Amino acid sequence: MTAERAHAIGAFLDAAGWGGALRSPLAGDASFRRYERLANDDATMVLMDAPPPQEDVRAFARVAERLIGLGLSAPNILARDEAAGLLLLEDFGDDTYTAVLGAGGDEAALYGSALDLLIALHQNYRDDGALPPYDDERLLEEAALLVDWYLPALRGDGTPGDVRAEYLELWRESFATARAMPSTLVLRDYHVDNLMWLPDRPGVAACGLLDFQDAVIGPVTYDLVSLLEDARRDVPADLARDLLGRYLAAFPELDGQAFAASYAVLGAQRSAKILGIFTRLDRRDGKPVYLEHIPRVWRWLEGGLAHPALARLEAWFAREVPPEDRRAPAPGVAA
Repeated sequence: MTAERAHAIGAFLDAAGWGGALRSPLAGDASFRRYERLANDDATMVLMDAPPPQEDVRAFARVAERLIGLGLSAPNILARDEAAGLLLLEDFGDDTYTAVLGAGGDEAALYGSALDLLIALHQNYRDDGALPPYDDERLLEEAALLVDWYLPALRGDGTPGDVRAEYLELWRESFATARAMPSTLVLRDYHVDNLMWLPDRPGVAACGLLDFQDAVIGPVTYDLVSLLEDARRDVPADLARDLLGRYLAAFPELDGQAFAASYAVLGAQRSAKILGIFTRLDRRDGKPVYLEHIPRVWRWLEGGLAHPALARLEAWFAREVPPEDRRAPAPGVAA
C-alpha cells in the first residue's frame, strides 16, 4: 500500500469516527479489493478498500441497497467515499458457509437456505434498468478466457485464430438455449466462499451475501449453477438434484427440459470461463493456488457438455482438448 493510499484510508476512518479502531486484515479474494476488520470497544466494522480504477464501489453500493430493500442480508453501508473506493460495512462475522461446512455444519440446511434465498430473489426482484444485461458479448468475452489463457498455458503457444473463432461461434449459437429462461438479478459469484451463515436472522435473511458488485440481469439458471457447480467445492449430486427440484417446484410455470438445457449451457460457459480465470490468476497475478481446483472445474465442464444442447461444442473440446489433456497447466510458466 502506498503512503498516499494509507493517508486516504486514515482520513476516511477519522471522518467516520473509526480512526482509533484496532485494524486487522481479513482474507482477500481474487480481485484487487482488500478488507480489514475494525474493532472499537465492543463494536466491529469492515473496511472495504477497493482502489479505482480497477474497482468501483458504486456498483457494490447500488446492488446492496436493492438486496436490503428485498429483505435480504447484504451488509449495511455505514460510511462511504465512492471516489476513493472506500466503504465501511456492517460486519457479518467469520461464519462463512465455507467455514461452517468445514466445521461439520449441516450441508443440506445451509444449501437449502441459499437455494431459498434465490427463490425469494427471483420471485420478488423487479428490473429497474439500473444494472447491465448479461448479454451475449459479455458471455463470449468470458468464454474466450479459455482459449486466451488456459489453452496457451497448456500447450505452450497461442490458440490458432480459426480454432478460436470456431469456439466462439459455437458458444454464440448456444446462448439462445440459455436465454429460454426468465431473466432476473444475477449475483454471478454465488457460492459458499461468498455466503455467510447468520442463524439469528429469520428466513432467507439467515443467508448473508458478500460479493455481488458484478451483478447483472440474466437467466435465472446462472446463480443456481454458481451455487451447485462450485469451482472450489464438490457438491453431492443427490443434494444438487434435490435442490434443483425444489427450485422448479417453486416455479411450476417453467419448462423442466428448457430449464435443464439453460442450466447446462451456463454451467459449461461458467466452467470454461473459470479455467481461463484460474490460469490467468497464476500467469498474470502470481496466484498459483487456484490451479488446484482445475480438475474439479473440468468435471463440471464435462457434465455440462454432455447435454445434447452442447453436442457441437463437446465435439470441439474432444478435438482440441481431448480427455488426456484436461489438467492444470504447470504453475508459474509464462505462456
